[in-house]
Amino acid sequence: MSVEFIGMIGARDSEGGGQGPAVDPGFTRMFARVHEEAGFDRVLIGHSSSSPDGGQVAAYVAAHTERLGLLLAHRPGTVAPTMAARTFATLDAFSSGRLAVHVISGGHDAEQRRDGDYTGKEDRYARTDEFLDVVKRAWTEEEGFGHAGRFYRFDDFRSEVRAVQHPHAPLYFGGSSPAAYRVGGRHADVFALWGEPLAETAEQIAAVHAGARAAGRTVMPRISVSFRPVLGATEDEAWERAFGILDGLRRKGTAGGFFDRSRPPLPLGPSVRPENAGSQRLLAVAERGERHDRALWTAPAAVTGAAGNSTALVGTPETVARALLDYVDIGVTTFLLRGYQPVRDAQEFGRTLLPLVRQEVERREREARVRG
Repeated sequence: MSVEFIGMIGARDSEGGGQGPAVDPGFTRMFARVHEEAGFDRVLIGHSSSSPDGGQVAAYVAAHTERLGLLLAHRPGTVAPTMAARTFATLDAFSSGRLAVHVISGGHDAEQRRDGDYTGKEDRYARTDEFLDVVKRAWTEEEGFGHAGRFYRFDDFRSEVRAVQHPHAPLYFGGSSPAAYRVGGRHADVFALWGEPLAETAEQIAAVHAGARAAGRTVMPRISVSFRPVLGATEDEAWERAFGILDGLRRKGTAGGFFDRSRPPLPLGPSVRPENAGSQRLLAVAERGERHDRALWTAPAAVTGAAGNSTALVGTPETVARALLDYVDIGVTTFLLRGYQPVRDAQEFGRTLLPLVRQEVERREREARVRG
């Protein structure tokens, strides 16, 4: 299976502290087209309690691009699953089958409460499990149905709208806790992880697959890993740029970009232990050392308290491509890549990094077909 590349866009420019209006149509249109021209398969449209509505951003992006896929982040708890299912199916229809949904159960209690959600973490995963059961039924069942569960109850639901894709739009799922492996293993088409060393990533893949097998699945979820590549024409140039980025992060105190805008006045920085398992894992890796494997660099996670996906791959395009292929070798099929200079980096990834990885994956696939 060919490798998939996902970028990430926001509705305004995040460089320079994200000044200006929260919704900048011109920038959003340009940023989406940069990713399309660079050859990304999809772009993630994130979710937070303070950000613009992701569904409307996705619809705007779909209207101003031709083939770029949409990965819409959605946090269960504030919208009924029946309404969410119709919203997703409508967007999939208007975008000619380009939608995928990234389900996030939520990793910070204070952030959840900003939208009126006081459900605890374990219960959030139980709610997500029930939410996805209902959404998938709403997408696929022709006849009306009712539901009486722990979190949702309704009678005689019927939907006239169906997703263009069959049986439904792909489901992505994020998390690094046992509950996430269990629920995501049951439902996800693609399970998303943050960028850890190869050994730890392999352990997480095994946990996801165990969750899938426990749910009776015979086809395992595909695996996505997220990184923030820092490229240079030479190794020295890449590391010089990386240390410059690190200095900027120390001054700002965040990893920069979409996720961090939702955090203040939440505590930030390396002295605060995050609630979500993914960030805890990144900090544990960073405590063991800044550099791992071929090109993984964890210093940004240590400096920012692992606020969002914050580990980097540093080097020339060839070095970083080989590092990504190391992850392909352990079963990764998808990479979410966003740079610290988002527009410039997306363009650079499209010119150098993405083609190198795709060419090698295609070469391997050709050889596998010849071997029969």
